[in-house]
Amino acid sequence: MTHTADPSEATATSEATAASEATDASDPGRRAVLGGLAAAAALTAAQWTPLSRIPVGGAEATVPPPPGPPPGIAIYQQSYRNWSGELRVDDLWTCAPATPADVVILANWAKAHGWTLRAKGHSHNWSPILVTADAGSADTLLVDTTQNLTSIAVQTGATPSVTAQAGVSMDVLLATLEASGYGLTAVPAPGDITLGGVLAIDAHGTAVPAAGETRPYGHTYGSISNLVLSLTAVVWDAPTAQYKLRTFQRTDPAIAPLLASLGRGFVVEATLRVGQNQRLRCQSWMTVSADDIFAPPATAGANSFASYVNQSGRVEVIWFPFTDNPWVKLWTVAPTKPPLSRQVTAPYNYPFSDFLPTEAADLLGQIIAGNSGLTPAFCNLQGATSSAGLLATLSWDLWGWSKNTMLYIRPTTFRVTANGYAILTKRADIQRVVSEFHAYYKGALASYQAQGRFPMNGPLEVRVTGLDDPGHTGVAGAVHPTLSALRTRPDHPEWDVAVWLDILTTPGTPYSGQFYRETEQWVLANYSGSYAQVRVEWSKGWGYSGTAAWSDPTTVGTTVPDSFRSGLPAGNNWDTGVAALDAYDPHRVFTNPFLDTLLT
Repeated sequence: MTHTADPSEATATSEATAASEATDASDPGRRAVLGGLAAAAALTAAQWTPLSRIPVGGAEATVPPPPGPPPGIAIYQQSYRNWSGELRVDDLWTCAPATPADVVILANWAKAHGWTLRAKGHSHNWSPILVTADAGSADTLLVDTTQNLTSIAVQTGATPSVTAQAGVSMDVLLATLEASGYGLTAVPAPGDITLGGVLAIDAHGTAVPAAGETRPYGHTYGSISNLVLSLTAVVWDAPTAQYKLRTFQRTDPAIAPLLASLGRGFVVEATLRVGQNQRLRCQSWMTVSADDIFAPPATAGANSFASYVNQSGRVEVIWFPFTDNPWVKLWTVAPTKPPLSRQVTAPYNYPFSDFLPTEAADLLGQIIAGNSGLTPAFCNLQGATSSAGLLATLSWDLWGWSKNTMLYIRPTTFRVTANGYAILTKRADIQRVVSEFHAYYKGALASYQAQGRFPMNGPLEVRVTGLDDPGHTGVAGAVHPTLSALRTRPDHPEWDVAVWLDILTTPGTPYSGQFYRETEQWVLANYSGSYAQVRVEWSKGWGYSGTAAWSDPTTVGTTVPDSFRSGLPAGNNWDTGVAALDAYDPHRVFTNPFLDTLLT
């Protein structure tokens, strides 16, 4: 079953899209029309860069300097933004330690002065697990790992692995592995995320075994956290009454909470199991309707989501609301190049997704200004741009080493806010999961549209992964990551996959908070009992109150913690994980107000 993009659908817009690209390049000020928060989210022509550094004692400093900073570690004031631009702090002190030993020095300094340290990577994150909005006035020091904590070494042989420090980006990690003949089964789409960040939030890609596929040694279909063999973190040492470096092995139950610590710990280095690299074919098409892809199980055919999963094991569907046909991506293991595929030797092969055409930017500007009725036109234009772009850039059928087809989101990609949920269920119920959500989502959008409201102007993204199996490390006795959304449930051994649901919209879109809350409450109620369980995606939005994310006390204080209690052993669940993280950091150096609320 092979699909290609349909030239008849895209040719009519390809020339216009090319013209828009040329206009876009020559008109850098065109997005001024967007204004406010949406403008920050929609900046796609260039990556946001922080303001210049203000050293301690600098005349431009706007907050008191840290007290008696450790000698030899430069500290400077610098602004901070998260991925979507929704979280902004302009008065944060920051430093860039040269070595893991420097992090130890900083931790002991912070303990002595009542400050907190927050490990900073590339800030490709939505949730406030790094910092909260009041961090600038809260005696908080950002610790930038990306400047110096970037060493990496590949261990070859029968049991290959890679040891890397926390500030290594996935771009560099995967390129280094590729050069040695190794790779990972699935990874997040952006490469500008650090290994430390990936492990903190149990990051994932999209992959389960295709029908008949045998897992190669060193690979996993779960989270990247599941590949950890050992890690080194800064933890409190009671006998010496100091913070010290401590290395944990995957067979040690003490490592379990640190495998996905949410930033409540400070991991400086990790060793991961890796496997032989694979060549993947990535096919894209936009010729099948969402109704067919997400059809009810009883009527699902060859073009259903579950059918694609069985065919290749690696699927992503990107559906812009108010359009008929989603963008389907299908990755297939292909040791030799298929005749129709274009070989790629580098990642990021969808340049059309790195910008908004002028027409789309203008529509978005009018939407944010109050003309929300243009949302269907905006979404259809996004879909048409993607369809035309796949043809214009010959990107509909790619083949190459794994990272070159899996990485596709650049720092300049259109900035949106997103929610995220993992639906744990059995593989036989994948189509039921996606069909039920599609029916709900389509109906909810129609209901809002009837009221003249358009809360969602970004795509729905659907992926599927396996769950974390510690045996994939090749280490007997490897323990489960305590707080990974992909934790297996011993009382439900039939649950072997997670369907990931993310819906995106421009920050500040009217009624989006209300829509997100209603959707979350539906998801929690629908995927329950013996059928499925919901866990949140740590880096995305969840816990919606109706006006803000991460602010509903019931979801944050009860629902989410209970999702790591139900069916899990008493010795490795939410409560033991939180207790262990508290023991590793009893002076609460590695925390923030949000984590203090969540991890109780």
